[in-house]
Amino acid sequence: MAEKTLTRMDLSEAVFREVGLSRNESAQLVESVLQHISDALVDGETVKISSFGTFTVRQKGPRIGRNPKTGEEVPIHPRRVLSFRPSHIMKDRVARGNRR
Repeated sequence: MAEKTLTRMDLSEAVFREVGLSRNESAQLVESVLQHISDALVDGETVKISSFGTFTVRQKGPRIGRNPKTGEEVPIHPRRVLSFRPSHIMKDRVARGNRR
């Protein structure tokens, strides 16, 4: 399996080819969508994209961790973490390797 990374530039190029906006407008559209998603997550909102998946922000409480090298106990502070749960459609597509 090739290790290719999909970038913002790749997304804006796809919008340029498939929608017909200019390259600049395509890049602005991609940036705007990503900014809206990021802002919603920062505000603690859930972002659900149908047939793709759901992004959520969870609050993790404090706990005691352990340094694997020394065995020393280390406090882990409370924090917010981002999680993604793919939709069943996306899970099935990835499992089958089906592009469309």
